[in-house]
Amino acid sequence: MSFPTVDGLRTMELGYPGPSRTFLNDCVLNGSKRATAGLLSEYVEENEPWEHVGERMVLVDDDTQPLGLIEVTRVEETTFAAVTWEFADTEGEGYADLAEWRSTHLDFWARGGETVTDDTPVLCIYFDLLPSAGEPAA
Repeated sequence: MSFPTVDGLRTMELGYPGPSRTFLNDCVLNGSKRATAGLLSEYVEENEPWEHVGERMVLVDDDTQPLGLIEVTRVEETTFAAVTWEFADTEGEGYADLAEWRSTHLDFWARGGETVTDDTPVLCIYFDLLPSAGEPAA
């Protein structure tokens, strides 16, 4: 399995379909969310390459309909225990501290059947939302 594509670009599907994805997409579109985390094991299972700096991706909704275009600005491989507050805060989901980020992500991945430990490899992906056609650049 690989990521779906839209107009030849890979897509960014955040969270699980439904309220989770809607909330996360809204965070991107309102400017608060500029990063996301993924488990390296998911890339291996899906035989999918990592995102790379400069890659443009289409942010999509539950029906794979485009919502916006993002550009990857930074990619870091780390472990779950080594994720920084800088990253967690950049995820823009309103976490009070790193402990809340860790707890929320452990719960999220557990719902998907993933067991995450402090040593689990994580990919931290930073991105910018690009202006829509006709919008001035920020």
